[in-house]
Amino acid sequence: MSTKGTEHCRRTLGSQRTIEEAVSYAIGHRIRIEMLAILNEESRGADELARMVRQPLNKVVYHINELLDSGSIEIVKTEKVRNLDRNLYRAVTHSHVSHEEIAAKTDAEKQQVYGRILQASMAEALASLWAGKIAGDPCASLTWGWFEVDAQGRIEIAAEQAAHRQRIRDIEARSSLRRGQADDHATSVVVASLGFQRSRAPGDCHSNSSSLKGRNHRETGV
Repeated sequence: MSTKGTEHCRRTLGSQRTIEEAVSYAIGHRIRIEMLAILNEESRGADELARMVRQPLNKVVYHINELLDSGSIEIVKTEKVRNLDRNLYRAVTHSHVSHEEIAAKTDAEKQQVYGRILQASMAEALASLWAGKIAGDPCASLTWGWFEVDAQGRIEIAAEQAAHRQRIRDIEARSSLRRGQADDHATSVVVASLGFQRSRAPGDCHSNSSSLKGRNHRETGV
């Protein structure tokens, strides 16, 4: 496929932005970040969003239209209120996609799925950062790093991430049972898992400087 054709496939329906541009734009402003965090969970109207993010309605409507144009949010329902149309919006997200399902997709389709997952998770993280929720959580954990592995190591990392995801689901199930017995309240905790090939090749991060010798592996976090 030509570069022009690939670029067209990567654009969201009706938008002049590619999926990469749309996601970068969506999480590039605090109002859009907070709106996406709300719309990840439930559908809301413009008036509700304005009240929840504490911004003027006209400003919120502007950001809604931009997110709609990017394909980052969608209209799920239109209601009649005093003879006027009132739209309800939600974020465009993807439920868990199996390895078999993602393998059957084209690269352009995969890019759409991965882009929306990144949009949702990054919006949640940045909204919590803005709200001070991360700093206020004594159990907060944020880590990232890159690791240089062979083909078998890459497979093992993917398997470990899948097992970790299932363990988190098991923890939630046990927690739900305890809450039902004790009538306790729930805390919403975002758990994100990312595993992907880095944009830079291993040799790209090396330097002739002796002070950087051996720094081909980095891991940081709390």
